[in-house]
Amino acid sequence: MKRKSRIERKTAETNVEVEINLDGSGAAKVDTDIPFLDHMLTLFSRHGLFDLTITGRGDRAVDDHHLVEDVGICLGLAISQALGQKEGIERYGEASVPMDESLVHVVVDLSGRPCLIYNVEFEGQRIGDFDPSLIREFFKALADNGKITLHINLLYGVNDHHIAEAIFKGVARALRKAVNLNTRIEGIMSTKGTL
Repeated sequence: MKRKSRIERKTAETNVEVEINLDGSGAAKVDTDIPFLDHMLTLFSRHGLFDLTITGRGDRAVDDHHLVEDVGICLGLAISQALGQKEGIERYGEASVPMDESLVHVVVDLSGRPCLIYNVEFEGQRIGDFDPSLIREFFKALADNGKITLHINLLYGVNDHHIAEAIFKGVARALRKAVNLNTRIEGIMSTKGTL
């Protein structure tokens, strides 16, 4: 069973394409025209061991919001599509990831019920040219469109770049555990028989 998918989304504001292989090696080709987001998505690919190809363009003259959100939408849809009926997956995953002085704890449930709990505050207004408030928007779009329950908790941290890295690495590592196939699981990991 190949757990791959491709999503394309074109609007008046953005043009985004995402391809994912959940059973990859962590190879990434990312070009969203937002260097910091590209860096975070490359980390996500590597730590999740997902092969990921993303291209995106948008109305950045207005703001980065539309493009960041639409990349999150497409990645969430791609994950959901690649999972299919979710037969044999672990369903749950968690990871605590340090990045120097920062520590983030992430928990994922591929429940089919979108929910984002996001307990993160950044110290500054920008990370280079990037607005860190858009990280929440990215993961909200991913959780909603991937039908994922996602808890992201910053335990502590000072450097905003380190916090952001720990978040993306933590989500990737928790998600890698949740999508893992387990031969002992017959059907769906739910007493309801569906996710």
